[in-house]
Amino acid sequence: MEVGGAKFEIDLGAELLLAAERAGKKIAVEIKSFLGDSAITDYHTALGQFFNYRLALELNEPDRTLHLAIPVAVHQAFFQREFAQLSIERYEIKRLIYDPVQEVIVEWIN
Repeated sequence: MEVGGAKFEIDLGAELLLAAERAGKKIAVEIKSFLGDSAITDYHTALGQFFNYRLALELNEPDRTLHLAIPVAVHQAFFQREFAQLSIERYEIKRLIYDPVQEVIVEWIN
């Protein structure tokens, strides 16, 4: 996707059926592995990308919502900390928790 002269590549676009009685919702997922030496540094990078991608989607595809995909181990270790929780709440980050070994989605958090 190109927005304002900048090219963005969001990792995955999909339709998510939220519930049987609701229509499908368009989503985009930014998948992060958090493999660096510092979880906070990886989070800062992921957050910056997330904000830019979210803005690009708001401009080009306003009916599509963005989710940040986080490995389950990182979610349990880093994202349970008070700072991460406050940040997620403040910036309204929708999350998808995945197990990279079993290649399954563990939890959707809106």
